[in-house]
Amino acid sequence: MFSSACPGWIQYAERVLPSTVIPHICTAKSPQQIMGSLVKNYFARQQHLSPDKIFHIVVAPCYDKKLEASRGDFYTHLYNSQDVDCVLTSGEVFQMMEQRKISLKEITEVSFDTLFGGIKEELNRHDGRSDGYLEHIFKHAAKELFNTEVKELTYKILKNKDFQEVTLEKDGETVLRFAAAYGFRNIQNMILKLKKGKCSYHFVEVLACPGGCLNGNGQAQTEDGKPDKALLKQMEDVYATVPVQIPETNGHVQKLYQEWLEGMESNKAQESLHTKYSMEKPPANSYDIKW
Repeated sequence: MFSSACPGWIQYAERVLPSTVIPHICTAKSPQQIMGSLVKNYFARQQHLSPDKIFHIVVAPCYDKKLEASRGDFYTHLYNSQDVDCVLTSGEVFQMMEQRKISLKEITEVSFDTLFGGIKEELNRHDGRSDGYLEHIFKHAAKELFNTEVKELTYKILKNKDFQEVTLEKDGETVLRFAAAYGFRNIQNMILKLKKGKCSYHFVEVLACPGGCLNGNGQAQTEDGKPDKALLKQMEDVYATVPVQIPETNGHVQKLYQEWLEGMESNKAQESLHTKYSMEKPPANSYDIKW
């Protein structure tokens, strides 16, 4: 199985090798589009609003998220409404702040509304690095399939730091083999192995950008238009200080499954949290990236 959270990777899979890869892509929506379902459905009902009366903006380090938000998969004809109405990159937000001469250093207090009716929300992060799917699914699979509690994952760097693998051994046998493949050089090598029937991984976390999402093309860049490595390192350090919370232990998540999704295996959960990709190569349009 391949992860499905990176829209650049999804575009590549649909346009270059749909019949080879699409059957293996996870059907879970990306975090952006799951939040879109949450805002335009659950939150809209909580506020007694029609979904088209909410303008949902996402800030992301990724230009491809704009393409993802405009997909027909995430459009509700009944309300003439996209689940996500607008995506701004973090670099674009930075540019707007510069144009308006707004400095974060001058802002002393920031207040946030909440999806959960005034309940105090704490900032937490998922397992792992940019994406988090690999670590979460690896630990879950180890526990559910092999009754093994995995606290920390040990990554083995293969050809480069953007292609790493994680394995679980039991009774001298490798029972789980996961990989993280970031950047198209690594993705193409992995696809080549798949075509030859030599891909030995059970799950691959795929991200189009080398270094992962924090290094997305939509991030603020240096004056010469190159990624700001110092800023990337600072973001990674800050991210590492945020407490980790496993989603299953989050009371808000449990409440959503009960009140909104009608259970974990319900049709509502399938409809709201999952999507599907066609194995027919989609027609080209003016927004296509030239692979």
